[in-house]
Amino acid sequence: MFTKILIANRGEIACRVAATARKLGIRTVAVYSDADASAKHVLACDEAVHIGPSSPKESYLLGARIIEAALATGAQAVHPGYGFLSENDGFAQACADAGLVFIGPPPSAIKAMGLKSASKQLMEKAGVPLVPGYHGADQNPALLKREAEAIGYPVLIKASAGGGGKGMRIVTKTEEFDAALASCKREAINSFGDDAVLIERYVTRPRHIEIQVFGDTQGHCVYLFERDCSVQRRHQKVLEEAPAPGMSEARRAEMGAAAVAAAKAVGYVGAGTVEFIAEPTSDGDLRFFFMEMNTRLQVEHPVTEAITGLDLVEWQLRVAAGEPLPLQQHELRIHGHAIEARICAENPDAQFLPATGRLDVYRTPEGAVSFEHGAVRVDAGVREGDTISPYYDPMIAKLIVWGADRAQALARLDLALAQTHIVGLHTNVAFLRRVAASSSFAHADLDTALIERERAVLFNAAPLPLEVAAAGVVAHTLAAERVLETTDPWSRRDGWRLHGKASRRFDIQAQGSHHLFTLERAGGAAGMTLATSGQRWPFGASSRADERHDVLLGERRWTLSVYATGERFSVFAPEGSAVVDEFDPIAHAADGGGAEAGGLTAPMPGKVIAFLAAVGDTVKAGQPLAVMEAMKMEHTIAAPRDGTVEELLYAVGDQVNEGGELLRLKAAA
Repeated sequence: MFTKILIANRGEIACRVAATARKLGIRTVAVYSDADASAKHVLACDEAVHIGPSSPKESYLLGARIIEAALATGAQAVHPGYGFLSENDGFAQACADAGLVFIGPPPSAIKAMGLKSASKQLMEKAGVPLVPGYHGADQNPALLKREAEAIGYPVLIKASAGGGGKGMRIVTKTEEFDAALASCKREAINSFGDDAVLIERYVTRPRHIEIQVFGDTQGHCVYLFERDCSVQRRHQKVLEEAPAPGMSEARRAEMGAAAVAAAKAVGYVGAGTVEFIAEPTSDGDLRFFFMEMNTRLQVEHPVTEAITGLDLVEWQLRVAAGEPLPLQQHELRIHGHAIEARICAENPDAQFLPATGRLDVYRTPEGAVSFEHGAVRVDAGVREGDTISPYYDPMIAKLIVWGADRAQALARLDLALAQTHIVGLHTNVAFLRRVAASSSFAHADLDTALIERERAVLFNAAPLPLEVAAAGVVAHTLAAERVLETTDPWSRRDGWRLHGKASRRFDIQAQGSHHLFTLERAGGAAGMTLATSGQRWPFGASSRADERHDVLLGERRWTLSVYATGERFSVFAPEGSAVVDEFDPIAHAADGGGAEAGGLTAPMPGKVIAFLAAVGDTVKAGQPLAVMEAMKMEHTIAAPRDGTVEELLYAVGDQVNEGGELLRLKAAA
């Protein structure tokens, strides 16, 4: 076994690998960019080496610099994690040439599976079922369009070197093909340095089911069952679970055998995932087609660990050190059900626009463990106070739950998400709760269009009732003031007076509107009432801790967690959450009532990829005007109103800060 390894990655996967290495007595070396100088993964390792500026192209994608760091620190092997250089056959070969063990498959396997077109031709020879499509080398746009028409719409354009949903577009009619192809190629060249694509029939109501495979240097290969990753947005996974609901033992064995055949066809060693698209048949079973092979450990590997009781990173290290697989196929069993939710910095109600900012509050579920087997597990590469930057993927953490069956896993997932409190930037936590509770997911009616099908219940959901949020603000304010009280009766702030009632005004802003609440006291805390706009509720509050409050509002008791950051209050309850701000009437009057003005602004930091309108053009509200790249994805920005483009304030290729005005738009007369 190795005595020291270098982890050529960052974030939660670097922390994950370091945890298993520590368990095995292996020392670890972290690498970090300028943005990650004080990151959690740096402190999780025994040593750390700075490798460059914040941009991945100048740090985490510099294979030569990483190999230099490994040699300088005496590391014997390099674990690539996922993303970055994990599926780069050139990097794997460079490690071998430098005398380092690459903890992953051989370069030949990575190369064989790295290009989707070539890998599909290889799989066809191995007898693995394929989706009808064009996988050829000729990339003439006219030819690609003819092939799409021959296949029949809808078709899927997919970057041949891609993965993670990047460089992928669904096209439903021939008129959309040219623009979709150009966008797909542009995103592919930016993400992978290769704009080659393939065209496939788009399977309607598809399920995304993948098989975890593992091979060793002795020629053994097993499959560790399947994961259903059908719930996706932007072709990227949102919820993953194992085993796949409704999978028969016969179909599981058939898919597992196909996955092993795919792995053996390329002499695979280590952890890999064979991904299939599956569609229902008339008899209620599944027909499946090979989609691609990911020659690395997957983001969602913890659900496989949860149902098998195995540590897949430990398997990776043992196999890379030349040991045989710890178990044979007949020794592997499924125990219970597991679900993983990807918690991301993004705004689902704004088309999943990535968010950046500081994690002012980051609280995980009670009793959650890290990188260990348990009912609730959180794998994260961040801590409270860290910043989510625009340079890397927006995933904050992975929340994994296990249950004896799917129903128990679902119940634990909802509770764990309710106990996940993040303040400081937009996240998808509330959205994930709604997805998990939706009729389709709850009843395992799964396919990649689930989010779109359940749109009515998933987006723009109502927050906590306004009076509950206000009650949380009042309770938190009173609790904070009690801390300042002393034994001196004159320091009391409870509004006690000898005669009459005491009242206190709470001005808040929520959902874009100003609201006035009044706390009335008569006879001390036992006689408190909260009132607004002619409505009145008996009110009472007691605090368990600085941020947790038991609140009585009317005839109902609420358990609320309230976090104050500046003038903002974030209120969390098991039933939902809300954000309210202190309202300053004087400041509001001074800025003219908060009237908005200006042109088209950048909703996040990023790079301008294209302008879709020129100076002098007349545009309509909702018309696409600009394309930006941020967090490895393209984002189209639309006109906020009708008007005329007066000036473009940036050039294509320029970096823009969040809120930067991209162009001036003169309002229509």
